[in-house]
Amino acid sequence: MKRRKQSGWTITGWTAGVATALAASVAAAAPASSEAVLSASSEARASSSATAALPDPRALGAEVFTGWAFDTCHTPPLSTLRAWQASRYRALGVYFGGRGRACPSQPHLTASWMRGAATLGWHVLPVYVGSQSPCVRNIDKTHVPIGSTPWSQGRAEGRDAVARARALGMKERSALYLDMEAYDRSRTGCAATTLSFIRAWNREVGAQGFFPGFYSSAESGVRHLEEARKAGVDDLPSIMWFARWSGKSSLYGEPALAKTAWRPHRRIHQYVGNVEVTHGGRTLWIDRNKVDAPVAIVD
Repeated sequence: MKRRKQSGWTITGWTAGVATALAASVAAAAPASSEAVLSASSEARASSSATAALPDPRALGAEVFTGWAFDTCHTPPLSTLRAWQASRYRALGVYFGGRGRACPSQPHLTASWMRGAATLGWHVLPVYVGSQSPCVRNIDKTHVPIGSTPWSQGRAEGRDAVARARALGMKERSALYLDMEAYDRSRTGCAATTLSFIRAWNREVGAQGFFPGFYSSAESGVRHLEEARKAGVDDLPSIMWFARWSGKSSLYGEPALAKTAWRPHRRIHQYVGNVEVTHGGRTLWIDRNKVDAPVAIVD
C-alpha cells in the first residue's frame, strides 16, 4: 500500500475459460462451515448477491466515518496528529499487522496511541498486509506469497489480524482491511489461490465479530472481487477500498464496481499516492483517500 502502490494497471478482461474456472474453484475452495457466525460475517457473505443489497453497517454496530483520510507507512506520533488538526483530514490508515508490511516497525502504534488518536478526534483505518498473491506485480512483495493451502492460511492470518487488533484496544464491529497488492488476475490458477485466501480471511475476521474490508488496485483485486460478486461467490469483503490514482475522488463512480455494489457506507477511494504534505510544521509522505466506510472502534 503506502509507498509501494501500483494502481492504474490496464489488464484485459476475463475470458470465458477464466470465468468458468472461477465458478469451479470457489465451489471447491471451502468446505461448508457449521460454525455460528456473527452478523458481521453473515452480511459479508451476503455481499455476493448480484443485487448487492446490504444493510447500513451502522445498524450492525459499525462506526462509520465520512470524509478525508490519509495513509502513511509509519504511524505518526500523536504530536503530528495534533499538528495535522489544521488539515481537512480526520482519519488515517495504520499498518497494524501482517508479514507483508513495508514498515513492520511501528513504535508509535500502541493501545495508548489508539486511545490518544480517538481523543484528538481521529478515526483509524486498520490495514493488515498479510501474504500476497503468488502472481503479485510488486517485486518487493514476492517474498511473502500465499502458499499451497490458501484457505487455511487465510483463516490463520485472519485470526492473527483479530488478535493484533484486540491487543491495540479495537473492539468488535471494528473494520479491519486486508491489503492485497496488484496481481495478474489473468493467470487462472493464481487468481483462484488468491481469491481462496481472501475469502478465508474474510470469513475468519467476520466470524470473530469484525467487519472484513479489502484494499487493492481497482484494475486488479477490486475488479477480480467484483467479478466474483457477480458470479455469486460468498465470503466477500464487507467494505471495498480501491486504489485508482486519478487525482480526483469518486467513491461511487468507480468503473470497476457496479454502482449498486458495496454500499451504503462501504467504500474508500485512494485517489492520489506518494505525495509530500505539510500541516502545522509536520511533513508526511501520504496517500490521499476519500472515505465513506466503517473504522476502528476503540476501548
